[in-house]
Amino acid sequence: MKTLLQRTLGPLTAVTLALTVWLGIWVTPPDKVQGDLARMLYIHPALAWVALYVSFGTVVVASALYLWPRTRSLTVDRVAEAALEVSIVFIALTLITGSLWGRPAWGVWWVWDARLTSTAIMGVLELGIIALRRANLDPDIRARRSAVLALVSALNVIIIHFSVTWWQTLHQSASVLAPGGKLEVHGSMLWTMLLSFVAFTLLFSWLTRERYRLSVRRAGRTSDVLQAALAQRQAEGVPR
Repeated sequence: MKTLLQRTLGPLTAVTLALTVWLGIWVTPPDKVQGDLARMLYIHPALAWVALYVSFGTVVVASALYLWPRTRSLTVDRVAEAALEVSIVFIALTLITGSLWGRPAWGVWWVWDARLTSTAIMGVLELGIIALRRANLDPDIRARRSAVLALVSALNVIIIHFSVTWWQTLHQSASVLAPGGKLEVHGSMLWTMLLSFVAFTLLFSWLTRERYRLSVRRAGRTSDVLQAALAQRQAEGVPR
């Protein structure tokens, strides 16, 4: 039986996303400097938040749990795989929306900025983990190797986070809180932006849950096919 959270996660995700769109387009005012272009504030930062911290953070935690003998299980490996694939989607959306924002703001679609480049590298690393998983048929070897690579790749998240502080970049610094703790966004713009973070985090949760369920169903079908093949060979009198 589904829990209340499982039943309401999809509808709650849809409602918060719809509210974000409504507030972002029709309620919040344009920015004094960027005008309507600042409405990307309700999409791009939330996508980056999910891609780097929520989804890949889930991958890192699940990978660490698998490498720890006491918590090693197929379940945490499936969670890591599901979150990783969702993270790749959010990384791609982060780069796309960043380019759409950068073209009118900077005059170019792409620059080899420290944050942009390190984020693109993050996507390549995630694709590498997926490729590594596809190259290993043994479940334990696959899970171990991908978990190690995920933990190593987490170092790049630190580089992405501090890139605007360590180097001079075109990319703006923190969108909500300045280094001294001062709020950079106020009023309805602040609440809409915070709502977008909640909405996209819920979207991540829903997508990851569905991807995990798909993995479980695939494993069940594989097991059924294997059992049927073994039963057929036994019926034919062929030794196992």
